[in-house]
Amino acid sequence: MKWKKLLGSAVLMVVVVAGGLLAYGHFAPRGADPVPPVAGVPADLNGAMSHGEYLAKAADCVACHTARDGGKPYAGGRAFALPFGTIYATNLTPDKETGIGNWSDDAFVAAVREGVGSHGRLYPAMPYTSYVQMSRQDVLDIKKYLMTLEPVKQATPANTLSFPFNQRWGMAFWNAVFLDAKRYQPDAAKSEDWNRGAYLAGALGHCGECHTPRNIGFATKSHDYLAGAEIEGWKAYNTTSDDAYGLGDWTDAQLTGYLSRGHAPGRSSAAGPMAEVVEHSLQYLTQSDIHALVTYLRSVSPRTSEGSGEVNLDPATLKGATAVLPANAAMAADNRGKLLFEGDCAGCHQWDGAGRQTQYASLKGSHAVNDPEGNALVQVILNGTQLKVGGATQFMPGFGAIYSDKDIAAISNYVLSHFGDQQGKVTAEQVKKARQQP
Repeated sequence: MKWKKLLGSAVLMVVVVAGGLLAYGHFAPRGADPVPPVAGVPADLNGAMSHGEYLAKAADCVACHTARDGGKPYAGGRAFALPFGTIYATNLTPDKETGIGNWSDDAFVAAVREGVGSHGRLYPAMPYTSYVQMSRQDVLDIKKYLMTLEPVKQATPANTLSFPFNQRWGMAFWNAVFLDAKRYQPDAAKSEDWNRGAYLAGALGHCGECHTPRNIGFATKSHDYLAGAEIEGWKAYNTTSDDAYGLGDWTDAQLTGYLSRGHAPGRSSAAGPMAEVVEHSLQYLTQSDIHALVTYLRSVSPRTSEGSGEVNLDPATLKGATAVLPANAAMAADNRGKLLFEGDCAGCHQWDGAGRQTQYASLKGSHAVNDPEGNALVQVILNGTQLKVGGATQFMPGFGAIYSDKDIAAISNYVLSHFGDQQGKVTAEQVKKARQQP
């Protein structure tokens, strides 16, 4: 995999340098702004919050613009590690020195929709590649809300990108090559619900930024839209309508539960980056908007992208453990994983994976325990996970401080065998690399 990263960096370097020579300028977004009811806020918001606050939640602005480990909301500072350096999210509070307090409407719209900030062109870690589809009014409503926040004087740390990636002007050519600079245009052949769902998933929720694999230039592969990808050491799973690898076989109730509460009975519970999306964004969407998202996701063409997050969850293949007859891991030759699970995990998850203390502890049908590579499983065991939804906190502690790399590999492979009837491929070396994820 190292050669692929090196090749990708080399290609992107050529793009950046060529951009400075060939395309230093400003791209022109195309198409009229979408209008309500596709854009804007749904009728059933009923004054629960301001239009701008609702749209900011739908766009999940706070998740990226808040530093982890106690950062003040929207004050920036969250680090994003890239193959060629680290960039930091900016301060969106109305502080006049370090935030957006002195920004004009036009400047804010240009940053959100066109990727042009106060210091030059933005990097696509800021999903302007999706926000470009938004209406100007939606962007300005978000700005209006942000200006009501308490100003926080907090300078954004300097990016640490290597040359030539630290030359922002080069992004002009990247945009020219990879950016589809079009406003969202409703499809007259589709229903109002479908169009609203497409706008929510694309322009606002930017689902494809995480769930779509990227090409060698680090742009999303449009032909593999929502086919699954790896992000921050986790898997953003396939969310196309594919029956075996995607959401095609999920019921409407399961999809609704996962989007609005982070749990789909008999399927999965949200963890890691997806838990953040549910916590900060999706749980606040109205019932009509959740329904619109379900309608849209049902229609996304089935896709699979080998090596990018697909896990076969065809019910016909899900054997796993039952309350009466545990899966084959109970008789595994290596008992280390079984002993660890027995001592630290069975109390919450139960031997049959039912998770009787809370539905979020259920492991049945989970992506994590049916993925032989065990990426998400390793992350959860190492770091734990937390989800605040509906006024309650769902929490699993991390065991990275007390388990060795070999122990985490052992318990991961046991869980994969016991609950997914999968031959786990987790190694101590894989766990060691996961510990080093920023």
